[in-house]
Amino acid sequence: MTMNAPSYSIPGSTPVAKAAASAPEPADAAASATAQARSVGEVLEGSQVEAVLAELDADLVGLVPVKARIRDIAALLVIDKLRINLGLTSQAPSLHMCFSGNPGTGKTTVALRMAQILHRLGYVRKGHLVSVTRDDLVGQYIGHTAPKTKEVLQRAMGGVLFIDEAYYLYRPENERDYGQEAIEILLQVMENQRKDLVVILAGYHDRMETFFQSNPGMRSRVAHHLDFPDYSVPELLHISSKTLAQQNYRFGPGALEAFEQYLGLRIAQPQFANARSVRNALDRARLRQASRLFADRERVLTADDLSTIEASDILASRLFSSGTT
Repeated sequence: MTMNAPSYSIPGSTPVAKAAASAPEPADAAASATAQARSVGEVLEGSQVEAVLAELDADLVGLVPVKARIRDIAALLVIDKLRINLGLTSQAPSLHMCFSGNPGTGKTTVALRMAQILHRLGYVRKGHLVSVTRDDLVGQYIGHTAPKTKEVLQRAMGGVLFIDEAYYLYRPENERDYGQEAIEILLQVMENQRKDLVVILAGYHDRMETFFQSNPGMRSRVAHHLDFPDYSVPELLHISSKTLAQQNYRFGPGALEAFEQYLGLRIAQPQFANARSVRNALDRARLRQASRLFADRERVLTADDLSTIEASDILASRLFSSGTT
C-alpha cells in the first residue's frame, strides 16, 4: 500500500489490498502522546483536549447544556483511553451524533471542536470536518447517488462528516427520490467504518425526530443526541458586542439599548436565525454607519468615529417602521 492509499473501503468501491506494514497514520501521533498515561491528567496533558474545550467556551456564548454534554463525551473518551492503556477489554464507543436545534445556534462550531477532540485523543486519523447537505449526497438520476455519496465519504474518512438538514435525505412523498439510497450507504459505513469516521446529523428538532422515526436503523446508530437551545436576548446582546469587538467596532451611547429593542422585534419575525441573524443585523448597521459617514465629505474622521455604531444606525432599520429587517 502506498503512503497515500486509504486504509478503508467504501461499500461498493474497489477493495484496497492490505500491506504487511503501513506508514503511521496521523492519529498515531496523538495516540502515542497518551499511550503510557495512567491518570486523567496525563491524558489531558498529552492530548491538549482541555485547550479545545476552553476554545469552545470562548467561542460560544451560552449553550451550557451542550458544553456539558461535550465535556461528558470527552470524559468518556479519556477514561476509555486509560482502559486501553491498562489492557482492559473495551469496545470502541459509538460516537455518531445528532445536533438538533434552530439555525444559528452553533452546531457547526461544536462539530468542528468535536472533530479536534476526537483527533487529539486518537479516535480519528485526521480530525477534519466535511460539511455537506442533501445536494452533495443525492443524485438526480439512476446511478448518480452512489458515486456522489461514496466520494463524500472518502473525503470525510479519518474525520467527521457533518450533514446539515439531514432530514431532507428522506422524501417519502416522492417515489422516484434517491435519498434512500444515500441513507443505506451511510448506514453501512456508520456501522462498518465507525473506527475511522464519525457522522453528525443536524437539523430542526421536530424534523429530525420525524426522520429518525422513519429510519430506525439510523436512530440505532446515533448514540449522542444534543439539543441546541435558542439564545436568550441577553445572550444575543453578548454575542453582538463580542462580534463588534472582533471587528474593531463598538456600540455608542444608546446603541446597545436600541439593538435590544431591535432584537425584541426581530425574534418575533419569521426565519429568525439566532446568532446568524445578529451578524446580519450588525452588517446592515455597519452599512448604515458607512453611509452616514460617507455623506459628510469634509469631516475629518477619527478612529472613534470609524469604529462606533450609533443608536441611529440601529433605529434606521425598516423593522421599526414596516416590520421588515
